[in-house]
Amino acid sequence: MSIDKGPSGLETQSKKWSAAQKDHQDDDLRFETKLLHFGGEIDRATGASSVPIYQASTFHHDDIYNPPQHDYSRSGNPTRQALEDYIALLEGGVRGFAYASGMAAISSSFMLLSAGDHMIVTEDVYGGTYRLLTSILSRMGIESTFVDMTDLDQVKRALKPNTKAVYMETPSNPTLKITDIGAVTSWAQEQGLLTLLDNTFMTPFYQRPIEFGVDIVIHSATKFLGGHSDVLAGLAVARTEELGERLKQLQNGLGTVLGAQDSWLLMRGMKTLSTRMAHSEQSAAKLAAWLQGRSDIEHVYYPGLLNHPGREVHEKQSSGYGAVVSFDVGSGERAKQVLNHVKLPLVAVSLGAVESILSYPAMMSHAAMGAQVRHERGITDGLLRFSVGLEDIDDLIADLDRAFSASY
Repeated sequence: MSIDKGPSGLETQSKKWSAAQKDHQDDDLRFETKLLHFGGEIDRATGASSVPIYQASTFHHDDIYNPPQHDYSRSGNPTRQALEDYIALLEGGVRGFAYASGMAAISSSFMLLSAGDHMIVTEDVYGGTYRLLTSILSRMGIESTFVDMTDLDQVKRALKPNTKAVYMETPSNPTLKITDIGAVTSWAQEQGLLTLLDNTFMTPFYQRPIEFGVDIVIHSATKFLGGHSDVLAGLAVARTEELGERLKQLQNGLGTVLGAQDSWLLMRGMKTLSTRMAHSEQSAAKLAAWLQGRSDIEHVYYPGLLNHPGREVHEKQSSGYGAVVSFDVGSGERAKQVLNHVKLPLVAVSLGAVESILSYPAMMSHAAMGAQVRHERGITDGLLRFSVGLEDIDDLIADLDRAFSASY
């Protein structure tokens, strides 16, 4: 496709690309195609095959009576806007928002609540979310009740006169418990409650909660969406225009926005999401089966295992099992020995990268939970969480096998 040489050629070409991008969004494209053809994949001004990084804090007003679309990058930036439109398309929502981190996305969304409000929350929620609810929002007069959301009756019993929202995490982190999204959301709608769901583990490649009626879907985009351990970011998608307007007001007012450079880097990572997830899931299934066959592993948590509680529910609402496998090696001492003897996976906080990451929830992701609270939620001192990357799975298994042998 050549660019016209006349004085209006660039403008004409821009209109052609704009129309073509709209057609892409209107077509019933499959997910893998949407990852590459999301409406902002071609720069409208130049035809560049990558969204430009608009490294600008402010934007000139040619006509003071007709301000430009973007005036200040906290309120809106073209690079960030491309990312926000991208995740809204993938999740099937009406509006997306990009934040400085996953916790920024969560905390900004929680600001929809007011002092005196109450929220029902997945009991084995991510440790950072637990810390936010119990040590920060509690001081602001926002209450939380943590329940086992695998049991709908427990969710219903947690309802209070001041309950305003339900916050789900499925599969949960790190024990991969499964919440029936449709059942909880249907009940919440009957009660007039807002529903929010952390979709970090599954991503929209495997699970799209808005299709089940969830109001706001949240991601730590640092994980599988970014996928390369090189960007810190959070995303949220609103199901309705009304919620989108409210989230926009909060994002702008709190200033919790993602910068242009990180927005571009995240979009680059997202383009390979389907390929990375499919490879890692295949490897994770093999790892989970190998772990389950060992006599020295007390428990394996992975939705793809036949004996995993909630597998049937998970299969109703997700098209895959993901790339995270948690397992209990029996004691905290042995867990630390394993961590000190593995050679291939990173021993680190986080997950969802091209390289495998082995984490110790008791001292990392869930360190904010007291030991008793952790144990009540099944997060034992011997629990390890393995985020399977793109290495050859046989090499990863051999490395773990050596580490297990050295840990006795």
